[in-house]
Amino acid sequence: MTQPPGGGSVRGGRYKWVALSNTTLGVLMSAMDGSIVIIALPAIFRGIGLDPLDPRNIGYLLWMILGYLLVQAVLVVALGRLGDMFGRVKMYNNGFMIFSAASVALSFDPLHAGGGALWLIGWRVLQAFGGSMLSANSAAILTDAFPSDQRGMALGVNQIAALAGQFLGLVAGGLLAEWDWRAVFWISVPFGVLGTLWSYRSLREVGTPRRARIDWLGNLTFALGTGVVLAAITYGIQPYGGHPTGWTNPWVRGGIALGVALLVVFAVLETRVAEPMFRLALFKVRAFAAGNLAALLTAIARGGLQFMLIIWLQGIWLPLHGYQFDKTPLWAGIYLLPLTFGFLVSGPTSGSLSDRFGPRVLATGGLLLMAAAFVGLLLLPVDFDYRVFALLLVCSGIGQGMFSAPNTSGVMSSVAPGERGAASGMRLTFQNSGTALSIGVFFSLMVAGLASSLPGTLSAGLRAQGVPGGVADQVAGLPPVSTLFAAFLGVNPIGHLLGPSGALAALPAAHRDTLTGTRFFPELISGPFHHGLVTVFSAAAAMAVISALASLSRGGTGRSPKTERTSA
Repeated sequence: MTQPPGGGSVRGGRYKWVALSNTTLGVLMSAMDGSIVIIALPAIFRGIGLDPLDPRNIGYLLWMILGYLLVQAVLVVALGRLGDMFGRVKMYNNGFMIFSAASVALSFDPLHAGGGALWLIGWRVLQAFGGSMLSANSAAILTDAFPSDQRGMALGVNQIAALAGQFLGLVAGGLLAEWDWRAVFWISVPFGVLGTLWSYRSLREVGTPRRARIDWLGNLTFALGTGVVLAAITYGIQPYGGHPTGWTNPWVRGGIALGVALLVVFAVLETRVAEPMFRLALFKVRAFAAGNLAALLTAIARGGLQFMLIIWLQGIWLPLHGYQFDKTPLWAGIYLLPLTFGFLVSGPTSGSLSDRFGPRVLATGGLLLMAAAFVGLLLLPVDFDYRVFALLLVCSGIGQGMFSAPNTSGVMSSVAPGERGAASGMRLTFQNSGTALSIGVFFSLMVAGLASSLPGTLSAGLRAQGVPGGVADQVAGLPPVSTLFAAFLGVNPIGHLLGPSGALAALPAAHRDTLTGTRFFPELISGPFHHGLVTVFSAAAAMAVISALASLSRGGTGRSPKTERTSA
């Protein structure tokens, strides 16, 4: 075993704090880059010369967001397992280097239009690969470095940094895009270089790598199966054959069927190899299985919350309160800060408390608080009192912090030391897959809600402002996903939709000003949007309650007898 720098034992001295600070920086940067482009997408698309509302560009838009998430969902298990085999610190250090190099390439996109978008998507995929190496091994490094009575605190700080990074990325994206769209990617470069040099100089292998054969078939079938399923669900959002969504598209259905079949093959293979990539036997540990099920459902609910709140603020509430559409991405990030505040308050504290009392009560209580916050949000009117909205965000953030840190500690402490890299990767796979799934699930639910009432509302509203009936019906007949993406990007689509027909230019100035102002579009979609919002938040609340039941079933301490014997 390598003596850590700074003297002292492995679970003493200052090395554990060096490991905590460096891995927290790593997961914070990885998480921020997963969300930083969401708010900045309008500025990025303008910078490379693409219209984000052109149906031909929806694929670029989706892959700009989802490419990063898909890579992290698919690869973290394999990279965590490789960390067990070849060294967790080695994998982590190389991940920091790859992440930093990709950040540099992203900030110097030399291409334009579609080529520029493909450049960004390709380098974000590589950046996500480096970020996956960071996140897959950080929890295992901390579990090795900290004694059991401080592990929950350490993992809590690390986990809350990852979750807070998702929302801090929204604020950073809005602020930096106001200056220059390339700055969205520049911000990662100095921190990435600093973190890379620091990790190579300071981190040491504490655990003992266990060399084994690489499970090539398992890696291949899992990556293909998971990737195909998530990609098919992503394309299910897009309209097909006159339907508002693409779930009737044979390619979408076929992709889901093929992906599920590959995952079945993967599960069979993993029971027949000596050194499997995915340790299915770990699911026999109740704390591990219950914790991961709760994490999956919570990630779906949390992802839905994030995207719906952005749409709500950027597309409706902020314009109704006088904010210009091109300024709403920045202010949406700022108005979501109470959610991050709740994370930061409860996460480390809950992690420390879980060291003393176990993860079960805190994690379950946090999920119930999340469910209550979802119910509160669906009861709000569309044009809400921000003080009530902020209070609900704080409650949701506190609930997520109460769950995430103790749950991570419980899952990681339930496995033997030699399996912590694989366990960390499996945990993150469920978490990242849940985030990717949430986009397909909740966008589809919202589109279904809009499809039932938006066309009639939109047509009537346009006719009332003097738009000819034929043009109004044509615009109202466009897929609701276009309206949803407009709200998501903080763009007023009315001028964009009416411009090509010349109908907008032919209207009196007063009607033009009304149609392109800050109130017409938000007031028009607020009724249909609230209908969809009730559906989305009801589903999210139900998932949080089911997660709470799973968390409650984890048992007492969350540690298996084998873990207690081998972690001494």
